[in-house]
Amino acid sequence: MRRDKQETQAQFNRRVLLLGGAGALMFGGLGAQLYSLQILEQERYRTLSDSNQFSFRLQPPVRGRILDRAGEALAENRDNYRLFIVPEQAGDPARALARLARHLPITEARMERLLAQISRTPRFQPVTVAEDLDWETFARINLHLPELPGILPDVGEVRTYPHAQTMSHVTGYVQVAPPEMARGDRLLLHPGFRIGRTGAEIANENKLRGSAGQLKVEVNAFGRVIRELPEQSIPSRPGSDVHLSIDLRAQRVAMQALGQEAAAAVALDMVNGEILVLASTPGFDPNAFVLGIGQSEFNALNNNPYRPLFNKATTGLYAPASTIKGLISMAALEHGVINPSERIHCTGRVQLGNRTFHCWRREGHGHVHMHDAMKVSCDTYYYEVARRLGIERIRETALRCGLGQLFDIGMPIPERASGLVPSAAWKRARRGQPWTTGDTFNTGIGQGYMLSSPLQLAVMTARLATGKAVTPTLQLRPPGFEFESLGFAAHNLETVHRAMSGVVNEPGGTAYWTLRPGLGVEGARMCGKTGTAQVYSISPEERARGVRNQEDLPWRLRNHGLFIGYAPEDNPRYAVAIVVEHGMGGTRTAARPARDILRDLVSRDPASRETGPLAALTALSREGG
Repeated sequence: MRRDKQETQAQFNRRVLLLGGAGALMFGGLGAQLYSLQILEQERYRTLSDSNQFSFRLQPPVRGRILDRAGEALAENRDNYRLFIVPEQAGDPARALARLARHLPITEARMERLLAQISRTPRFQPVTVAEDLDWETFARINLHLPELPGILPDVGEVRTYPHAQTMSHVTGYVQVAPPEMARGDRLLLHPGFRIGRTGAEIANENKLRGSAGQLKVEVNAFGRVIRELPEQSIPSRPGSDVHLSIDLRAQRVAMQALGQEAAAAVALDMVNGEILVLASTPGFDPNAFVLGIGQSEFNALNNNPYRPLFNKATTGLYAPASTIKGLISMAALEHGVINPSERIHCTGRVQLGNRTFHCWRREGHGHVHMHDAMKVSCDTYYYEVARRLGIERIRETALRCGLGQLFDIGMPIPERASGLVPSAAWKRARRGQPWTTGDTFNTGIGQGYMLSSPLQLAVMTARLATGKAVTPTLQLRPPGFEFESLGFAAHNLETVHRAMSGVVNEPGGTAYWTLRPGLGVEGARMCGKTGTAQVYSISPEERARGVRNQEDLPWRLRNHGLFIGYAPEDNPRYAVAIVVEHGMGGTRTAARPARDILRDLVSRDPASRETGPLAALTALSREGG
């Protein structure tokens, strides 16, 4: 009996010991888990807890400004009152937008587009509902915000262009990044974030954009912001300002002088190559693209025969026509194929095999030497000079003077074209045909296959005026910047300069009567060369029907008008090139705008009217015969 009790007690004690041990192990494990959770992994779970209470919102940077050479804003930012919808906070987006429509008119078509966009967007990502709201509407919606779950008001910034059409092709414009670009950059996913699409905006995107920050905010269970915690946030870094070489006043003069013609103007400071004017008309309003241009408005711009969206100054390619005759003269003088005093007889036509090449003056110019041939723009003279030179020597001098080159202009603006300086090898490769003397004739008067942009023509003018390898830039260059010499002989430069002066300042010059009394600035004269690029040849049948002059043709078939020039004559500082599409002639439509631009630049720069090194050099050349 007693033994049974002892065995029972022992069994009980074993069970108590086992249960106690199990309990101790259980409580020990629980304690260890609590220690792990509260001590060892405290920071991890605090972070997870905070993520339920706090969130970070992407803070887009302020875009840098675009300024002209004097610091005038060409592109800046203004407040943009806007509304977003966050689908995961709104519940049913259709109902949320219907509630918003009580305070903000939303058309049925706009409602359908918004719902379609929301369906394609992650539910946590805000979708833009409205932008550029007036303050009264924005304030009213903020007042009713408690009854508008999922609607997020925001004050952002949007690009604005205070000089709109005047600077449209220089600044370009910004637009919302397309979806395919946004996938690689979180910042581009931010609703309404815009990037450069054309002009200086896209060329300087990395400088202008800046870098995004993160704003820490405390939210409630519904995701609504309770407070912001800027001290625990990462601030955004604003973009840098970009200073361009453009002279806003001269740009205005150019745009006004060109009017609503389909035209382009480029003006350079020949001392440092800075581009002062880069005008293409008609312009357009870049502000219309910032918030999204309507399809009908875009179609009107895109289908306009005057091509307002096309940057004619850097991308337009035209036959240089007679503006190239200064270059041909320089090539002939440098290669010694003609003496400037040698006279060539112009009867108004040149027979080459079974082809007849005409001079623009049907009755001819008689016997002319280089000075008079340039002054009156005698084609016959330059047919002969081109024949003596040959295409390869013409090409070599053209490339030397900047034609056929793609200038980077200090920033990678995409709207640029390299033009064409043809050669015998080019024609064989492209057309499978041999080069002919007739091709050389046409090249000698800037027609045929040769193509150049207004920017290239301005560079050509600057290089002929200074004898230096002037390269253009839209950036400001440091004082004392110098270009290398092209190696042209001083007396040859002087011969070309005198002839270009005769075009403008001597009776009989092709621009003399149009530009009387010249530049209009005391102590300064301008030099230049007119050009008329043929677009369409009137057939004998059309002449029989009475179509005899350019005015009788439709606008799109009329000749282009060109003019190149520089000033002052004795101290070359500013070069300009003008192209007026279908302007019928450089004398008629291009010379006056060029004169107006040069007059403005020279009149504001008294130092340019002082005698410079080149004037002294050419004076010595005169004394030496």
